[in-house]
Amino acid sequence: MLQEGLARLALAIMVATGLSACVTLPPNSPRSPQDPWESWNRGVYKFNDKLDRAIAKPVAKTYVKMVPEPIRIGVSNFFANLETPTVMVNDALQGKFLAAANDLGRFVLNTTLGVAGILDPATPAGLARNNEDFGQTLGKWGVHAGPFIEIPILGPSDLRDGPARLVDTYTNPRQYIKNNWIRYGLYLPDLVDRRAALLPLDETLKNTFDPYAFVRDAYLQRRAYLVSDGKVSEEPLLDPDADAAPDTSSKRDPAAAPGKPH
Repeated sequence: MLQEGLARLALAIMVATGLSACVTLPPNSPRSPQDPWESWNRGVYKFNDKLDRAIAKPVAKTYVKMVPEPIRIGVSNFFANLETPTVMVNDALQGKFLAAANDLGRFVLNTTLGVAGILDPATPAGLARNNEDFGQTLGKWGVHAGPFIEIPILGPSDLRDGPARLVDTYTNPRQYIKNNWIRYGLYLPDLVDRRAALLPLDETLKNTFDPYAFVRDAYLQRRAYLVSDGKVSEEPLLDPDADAAPDTSSKRDPAAAPGKPH
């Protein structure tokens, strides 16, 4: 049974994560107020990294090497098109009705003329691709991100975005495919495509002093940037009671100050 196999996989992941979790923090490592469970998170990150090195990265590299680029672009387009209804719904929930209409047009055009989304005629037609999800919607509604968490297999997240991912699955068309083999089978090429897109960043991560802190801070900065629609977010990442000199600098892009997106 498929469900039984998934249950066993989940149990194995939980056991492996428990064995690798609660690692000793590196000396003089920067502490983030938004990462109170750092020891546990580093353990999960260590498990995820080993899994990535053993399976995900080699598969992604083979995929890039063996599959021609036009086909890989088509695969990326297909999965991006499947996510368009999620983007459209969250546009509407945030009151961005023009963006929602844009995404509806994208989905209809790419699904029909674009052959189920493999092609992307919507972009040259002037229908730009947006990036919204339920985690961003909650952020727009004033829900704080909460503590950072590293999720087994899925990677970096936080207490707001983690549960929001589950909500987003119900606005993705593949959730309603009745054939379980097709529905769950779509996850593998999607994961391979996502990992392949991250391959150019591997060298940068390899040369960082603390890869875990780098990934954590990059995730927090990017999410704050997306929630604020590219503006400096009002969502505090630092402890407001911490003793620190006030920042009198002008507004800037969150990428300019690692660990302090605003």
